[in-house]
Amino acid sequence: MGNNRIYPIGIQNFESLRKDGYLYVDKTALIYRLATSGRYYFLSRPRRFGKSLLLSTLEAYFQGKRELFQGLAMEELEKNWTVRPVLHLDLNLGKYDTPESLDAMLDNALTGWEELYGTGPAETTPALRFKGVIQRAVEKTGHRVAILVDEYDKPMLQAIGDEHLQEAFRNTLKPFYGVLKTMDGYIKLGFLTGVTKFGKVSVFSDLNNLDDISMWDECNTLCGISEEELHRDFDEDIRALASAQGLTVEQAYEELRLRYDGYHFTYNSNGMYNPFSLLNTLKRKQFGSYWFATGTPSYLVYLLQKHHYNLEQIEHVETTEAVLDSIDPDSTNPIPVIYQSGYLTIKDYDREFGIYTLGYPNKEVEEGFVEYLMPFYTNTDKINSSFEIRKFVSEVRSGDIDGFFLRLQSFFADTPYELARQLELHYQNVLFIIFRLVGFYTRVEYHTARGRIDLVLQTDRYIYIMEFKLDGTAEEALAQIEEKQYAASFASDPRHLFKIGVNFSNEQRNIERWIVEG
Repeated sequence: MGNNRIYPIGIQNFESLRKDGYLYVDKTALIYRLATSGRYYFLSRPRRFGKSLLLSTLEAYFQGKRELFQGLAMEELEKNWTVRPVLHLDLNLGKYDTPESLDAMLDNALTGWEELYGTGPAETTPALRFKGVIQRAVEKTGHRVAILVDEYDKPMLQAIGDEHLQEAFRNTLKPFYGVLKTMDGYIKLGFLTGVTKFGKVSVFSDLNNLDDISMWDECNTLCGISEEELHRDFDEDIRALASAQGLTVEQAYEELRLRYDGYHFTYNSNGMYNPFSLLNTLKRKQFGSYWFATGTPSYLVYLLQKHHYNLEQIEHVETTEAVLDSIDPDSTNPIPVIYQSGYLTIKDYDREFGIYTLGYPNKEVEEGFVEYLMPFYTNTDKINSSFEIRKFVSEVRSGDIDGFFLRLQSFFADTPYELARQLELHYQNVLFIIFRLVGFYTRVEYHTARGRIDLVLQTDRYIYIMEFKLDGTAEEALAQIEEKQYAASFASDPRHLFKIGVNFSNEQRNIERWIVEG
């Protein structure tokens, strides 16, 4: 079985998935409960987590396609299969770079629905056309409609950094989504999905009847794959993976957990696996950074740089539910977008103060995200960044300190002049990225405190203790290592110890000098 299963990678249509015999992890009991116990839902999940498939499953259910649910929980739960009109809007497809691009996308969807249910002469705006379609669909079929909107926020996300475009999209989408409220009596279910939640200027801020289920315990397993589902549905596949990789079954499970598990959409919930990375690993019988290979949105870096974010802080963020719950385009806090995009997840929660602690969900995200940042902060390109890190690691392992620092210097070359006022933060961010990436292959302890950086780097043969100064001298930095007795804790360690003092020059916007003792 492990070798002849068809994995639904990139398959977002429930009907074709079922008819073509793809593997399906049964989520229909939970889908049925949502469809029959509420009216308006919003779900935020990272990209490639199965949101489109979820809406496609709801579409098949509301279209009464009972045969597609054979052998699934839904078949037993639903007794009265009803064929309802379904209006399914997928905003995934568009490239939204002008106000007209969104208009064209809505016009295309509305024209398709109008061919089925007719048009009204006074319906001149997208919102009025949408309202007319809903009304006529109910009058024509005798059943209330299901409205499904996939990636509602795609236009808004693509317009991050362009206030005028955001405003234009907001002015179009707000009345459009507002129809869900004005036509309440005609609607059986409204379900919107997206990556993010825009807060005070939300395109559906008038929809106060919308249930945001993103952080509901019972909906934690709606998208993604749980540990229980992994063992129940994929055990044979994981045995095949273990055999191909020369691992025990336990080791294969552990490696999958380290790489792809760890998404917590609510506090104290079981971790969820990234379905895209997991299925790709099982199909190819090879571990890899599959989610990252599909592209990371550049707006994340734009936000980090725009708000002069200290990257070191990203690994232990503390925040409130109100921050996690919405995005304010005017805010100086990039964390909500990074959390909602799936690069951070909930690690802990202080119930007394209502404080969430965030961190990377797993190894794939941590390594992938830091490596992705590197070309944006250093003088290197995407193609060479992995190669450069490999060179760094080999220099550290072989004790080639000058080679290492010359390479580091090249990373600071061409530091943009506009960063001059934020130079110290820029140095810290670059050093953080480099040493974080080197740290995946060596042991790194990295500490910063106002104006100084001290760092301990360990390999099987060497220990490096480094002190960085800004507009001081390399001698002063070295003297501080002695003064603070940083080396004392390694006194009985047999490995060779280097003490390195480094000075950054504001004028040169680079490492000016380093001296080594040891």
